[in-house]
Amino acid sequence: MPTTTKAKKSKSKSRKKKPEVPYHRKPDNLSLDEWQAALRKQFAQMQHFNIENVGVEPVFSDFEVHNPQSENTYKVAIRSNLKQIQEGQNQNFCSCYDFKTNGLGTCKHIESVLLHISKKRELKKIITRETFNPPYSSVYLKYSPQKRIVKLRIGSFNAPKFKSFRKLYFTNDGTLKDSSFDKFDLLLDEAREIDPGFRCYEDALSYIITIREKRRRMDWVDRNKKELQENRLSDYIQADLHPYQKEGVCFAIVAGRVMIADEMGLGKTLQAIAAAEVFKKEFGIQKTLVVCPTSLKYQWKSEIEKFTDTSVQVIEGNPLKRAAQYADDNYFYKIASHHTIGNDLETINRQEFDLIILDEAQRIKNWKTKISQNIKKLDSPYAIVLSGTPLENKLEELYSVVQFIDRFRLGALFRFLYNHQVCDPETGKVIGYKDLNQVGKILSDIMIRRTKKKVLRQLPS
Repeated sequence: MPTTTKAKKSKSKSRKKKPEVPYHRKPDNLSLDEWQAALRKQFAQMQHFNIENVGVEPVFSDFEVHNPQSENTYKVAIRSNLKQIQEGQNQNFCSCYDFKTNGLGTCKHIESVLLHISKKRELKKIITRETFNPPYSSVYLKYSPQKRIVKLRIGSFNAPKFKSFRKLYFTNDGTLKDSSFDKFDLLLDEAREIDPGFRCYEDALSYIITIREKRRRMDWVDRNKKELQENRLSDYIQADLHPYQKEGVCFAIVAGRVMIADEMGLGKTLQAIAAAEVFKKEFGIQKTLVVCPTSLKYQWKSEIEKFTDTSVQVIEGNPLKRAAQYADDNYFYKIASHHTIGNDLETINRQEFDLIILDEAQRIKNWKTKISQNIKKLDSPYAIVLSGTPLENKLEELYSVVQFIDRFRLGALFRFLYNHQVCDPETGKVIGYKDLNQVGKILSDIMIRRTKKKVLRQLPS
């Protein structure tokens, strides 16, 4: 009899055990999104996170999810019940980049919080039966594959007035109108007159400011393009630039964060310095960090001193000395090597550099290396990435470099590779690529590449 009981228990356990979702290959019975969402649920079951409710409500609240291994902490907001999640009406949020780029509406941190909730009977009842319906209205950022959308959510307080308000500034589905970006300050004032508790989330406001600043730079270039071409940018730099170089400077100003991928010998350094000088004189930036190979630090210093009157300092010495050099406001340009970034990352980000010029960008083409991971943690509103090495040989390398410029541009890596790699159905080995013209279109306003053959007529004999 005891043997039979053990057998039954063993059989029962084997029935409950679900097969693991394969990480490297999509199962035939799942769509791409279903597979990736299932992987994140599986990660949540396998990993241990410390979860703390930092909001007011027991379920529809804000949580802090701490990973003791990486020491990273993320904010998770639970805003949808289980039925809404199943029906694709997911309003949950996480501050991690996976959530913001994967287009799935979930991540391992959200799944961990949902798992945490489901283990407590009283909490599971709430997330199964109740809905999130707060009184306040809010502007939030919706993350979709390769794009972000500013949306309005109308709460229960003064809903009729907010519906009239929506007609002025938003489309019928609550998307911010294109014309409303430039008058967003007025929009916020009107919303807070209707309800002082109206909320605009930080990521939405940051995105709106980014769009507005880009439009301001675009307007400036449009107004001054003819003059910039005629006077050869002599108001900013002591050099005669070729037409394609002037084009590169204007392209960088409009983009804000850009890759200049011209062929070797076409003067990428000069274009970056000229763009930095325009940013300084026209848009008020005060600090620029040049990150380059150790062997090129003094070459960069020489070029800056040759073509500008702007102060420049090479970062070197022990950690204390380097920290003092980063903090010295007497120098507009600071030049540091790729290898020191990891040790100095916190110090650098505390200085809040306005512009980062990254030379030899192919050094971060392998996203697994420490140098690549550290450089991608550098914060700055503007960035100019320079690379003379073609990156089209491997899509993973292109993706890694673009991540530093714009993490959202190519979406999630799994979706990017699925859309553009051709794999052997039996081995899974990459045997080719597809729709690369689409990749070019996606990157057309943040990456510029010219070859010597293309600009031959502009070069001296």
